[in-house]
Amino acid sequence: MRIPSVSAEGHDPWMVRHSAEETAAWLERSGLQDVRLLDVPGAHPAVFGHTSGPAGSPTVLLYAHHDVQPPGDEKLWNSPAFEPTERGGRLFGRGTADDKAGIAVHAATLQAWRELHGGPPVNVSVFIEGEEEIASPHFREVVMHPEVLPELRKCIGVFVPEAGQDRDGGVEVLLGAKGVVELELVSSGEKWGRGPAHDVHSSLEAQVDSPTWHLVQALNTLVEKDGHTPAVEGFFDKVKPLNAVQLQMVQEHAAKTAESTVKQVLGVQHWVHDANWQDSLALLVSKPTINIEGLVAGYTGPGGKTVLPHRAVAKIDMRLVPDMTAADTLAKLQAHLAAKGFPDIEVNMSGGYNPTETDPNSKLIQAHLATYRRLGLDPQLWPRSAGSWPGCIFTEAPVSLPAGHYGLGHGAGAHAPDEYYLIESANPKVQGLDGAIASFVEYLYALA
Repeated sequence: MRIPSVSAEGHDPWMVRHSAEETAAWLERSGLQDVRLLDVPGAHPAVFGHTSGPAGSPTVLLYAHHDVQPPGDEKLWNSPAFEPTERGGRLFGRGTADDKAGIAVHAATLQAWRELHGGPPVNVSVFIEGEEEIASPHFREVVMHPEVLPELRKCIGVFVPEAGQDRDGGVEVLLGAKGVVELELVSSGEKWGRGPAHDVHSSLEAQVDSPTWHLVQALNTLVEKDGHTPAVEGFFDKVKPLNAVQLQMVQEHAAKTAESTVKQVLGVQHWVHDANWQDSLALLVSKPTINIEGLVAGYTGPGGKTVLPHRAVAKIDMRLVPDMTAADTLAKLQAHLAAKGFPDIEVNMSGGYNPTETDPNSKLIQAHLATYRRLGLDPQLWPRSAGSWPGCIFTEAPVSLPAGHYGLGHGAGAHAPDEYYLIESANPKVQGLDGAIASFVEYLYALA
């Protein structure tokens, strides 16, 4: 965790490689064989390894990622982001909950099995990505690597390690995830042909066009007047609505989950359009979105600087639901900007992938449910995560495997200050590190 393996553009790529090398060494110490770094041109390295169970046992793939988000404003952290600090039974630091603790839990689990029994009860392949936090731009190339694809064809499914318990100990079994497109929209005087080619004095706003206002006007066309609903033409054409079974999952979740607790955790007072709790949950899993991650133009330091910027950038993510695709959605955004009079706005996609869905009757998901119940929990099936991971590369052809998240334990603050993973739990319903490891022992037995 002390390695700042930030994969985002502009950060030190050597640190991500260093993280991959340390992850590979750790897996080797845990007993995995054939551990190797996977390199494709332009990509941060992934790590792949394997450990064998008894002859004839099934093979399962563990997917995780060793790259992390930037720390953001370090002043908002109560301890340095890359100096792991334990307080109150929690380990704080960037990458704890997302995703390095998951790797640690599995390394400990597999090492214990090797020392006690010579190996786990199933064959386990491990694939640890280095670009998940930048929407996995090279993921398909890495998965199709000649050293990886033949191994995937042997698997019965893919699981993602997760500290999946909420603060009250409950767990969900996700049947998919939204897809995502991450991109930058760039407005510049050079490309627009109006405004300055370099920053000029702000007094010139009286006679010179502003690329920043031009970008703001373009952004305003992406959503309806409510400031929320996507307004890109054709954006909803391929959206598959929730079916009756999925709607029942939402209803059951709403009945079992305290709305007030969720609002308190998120720091919100109202759901969009003042929707009720159940309707807000239905929107969470069924609605595609266009979100502004950040806006950058001109001077943003303390005080003022009277400047008219020549360039403005908006970082955007679009979340996709079945049956949308990343390629089609990106094309619709580009066509929309051109039709609205903004053909000069640069659209630079940095990464993305399609939504994913998994059959609840697959052996993988049934093993999730059975293990949670054996451990005394009442798991809730959930249509899909509102977040994203590149699972479509596993669930779509030519791999075509079921995929899902599994694990006890608790972590929070991913992508935010004071990210943490629970090491020692004061709540008997919520597992700490030891309980998380034990839950994976039970899970692999169930798969066997």
